[in-house]
Amino acid sequence: MALSDDELIQMFHEPASQNKAFDLLVRKYQEQLYWVVRRMVMDHDDSNDIIQNVFIKVWNNLGTFREDSKLYTWLYRIAVNESLGFLNSKRMRIFVPLGDVENYLNQKLADDNFFKGDEIQLMLQKAILSLPDKQRIVFNLRYYNEMPYEAMSEVLGTSVGALKASYHLAMKKVEKSLTGN
Repeated sequence: MALSDDELIQMFHEPASQNKAFDLLVRKYQEQLYWVVRRMVMDHDDSNDIIQNVFIKVWNNLGTFREDSKLYTWLYRIAVNESLGFLNSKRMRIFVPLGDVENYLNQKLADDNFFKGDEIQLMLQKAILSLPDKQRIVFNLRYYNEMPYEAMSEVLGTSVGALKASYHLAMKKVEKSLTGN
């Protein structure tokens, strides 16, 4: 039986069960968070590095987690922020102009041995990559994770109305990219 987030947090606060609680938390959320990150940075190895950083931050800060939000929204916020930080540092490190980041990520996707999608899936991923970072995050969280707008609002610190508008615009852009209209 899987423990609830509240039970995991409570268990983490007990020194004798802290390591076990953290291990259970990682097992519960690692794959979900990996795919949130992976859809943003496109590279398997980069995604694993970012996820490792996410869980280091979680380990260092879970003891002071105030429970103002749900645990999973807090984890998603950390993963999204780490991904955005990674992309920004990558832009700075390799001096990629903002418009060329899409090309860089498309090349990562094309070279990725772990990507097993068919041609349609590849076209969808490329269309998603053409979105600005914020719209790509909103699209991925809603489309792939089926995250409610209210939860997204907590993760991204944006109003529900703005998120709905962002998702609508992202959908239109993806649709246009796929259909050529």
